[in-house]
Amino acid sequence: MNIYNLTREEMEEYFVSHGSRKFHADQLFSWLYEKRISSVSEITNIKKELLNQIVSDYSFSKLKLVQVQRDVDVCKYLFELDDHEHIEAVLMMHDYGNSVCISSQVGCNMGCKFCESGRRKKVRNLEVFEMVTQLLMIEEDLDSRVSHVVVMGIGEPFDNYDNLVKFLRIINHPKGLAIGARHITVSTCGIVPKILEFSRFPLQINLAISLHAPNDKLRNQIMPVNKAYPLKELISALEVYLKNTNRRITFEYIMLAGVNDSCECAKELVQLVGHLNCYVNLIPYNETNNLDFKRSNTVQIMKFYDILKKNRLNVTIRREFGSKISAACGQLRSKKEEL
Repeated sequence: MNIYNLTREEMEEYFVSHGSRKFHADQLFSWLYEKRISSVSEITNIKKELLNQIVSDYSFSKLKLVQVQRDVDVCKYLFELDDHEHIEAVLMMHDYGNSVCISSQVGCNMGCKFCESGRRKKVRNLEVFEMVTQLLMIEEDLDSRVSHVVVMGIGEPFDNYDNLVKFLRIINHPKGLAIGARHITVSTCGIVPKILEFSRFPLQINLAISLHAPNDKLRNQIMPVNKAYPLKELISALEVYLKNTNRRITFEYIMLAGVNDSCECAKELVQLVGHLNCYVNLIPYNETNNLDFKRSNTVQIMKFYDILKKNRLNVTIRREFGSKISAACGQLRSKKEEL
């Protein structure tokens, strides 16, 4: 087992179970996340016998950084895991800080038709340490702190729920990465039972819904998850979420030319989510060679935007990053593994 899998509370339990004091958990957490040790030998305030026991029980390994693609205000990282699988993470540099989009699975079983990640099926869930060390290694490469985290890379986060919430607790903990809960966003394509469970999660983490269609007929065609959890059930779960958390929801909406970008779709979207405390993030599509979908042109995106705006929906158009690199989610991994 890897030491970066442990929450602060689990680390405390470990020390107590070995006849040691709880405060050692704070000490070890500090060495891992504040001082960022590269070797256990750097730890100076925990007894040698206890350190030897920790080394016997846990690995301190991280991921292997295979490739970095860099463009203006963006870096895309390809990591290799211990079993030689690959995942991606993306660093985006904004005026408000450094934001990282991390992966939560190797591949994805949700099968969204427009998504490069979904084209390659799920191999397995990521362990907690494989999510945490994405951030640690990016901060090391950047030589600066990450201020915002989005769990929106390869995989469906709520399909790896138990590891996800442990990851969130570690990066939010004051002696962990100390990233504010309101600076963390988790995205889901609409796993209704987990949305309801997440509505009771104690941290004020932001929730984003990958919506991408305003009616069941269209969403069934491009997002198979909708057949299990149709829009009526999804919206009902989000109403519960809003009641329990009072946190605004983000709806992600990729603009696909001739598919979901019509003015009629915009009007349907207003009817679907207009009563919710939310905002809509319109996303220009990143095209890939493996999928036939095309991005909506700027004129059509602005028509869509104007309809939402005139109907008093909070709406933004996502700033584009990575025009010169493999920007689409899962694209760098696919290129590596299909060589």
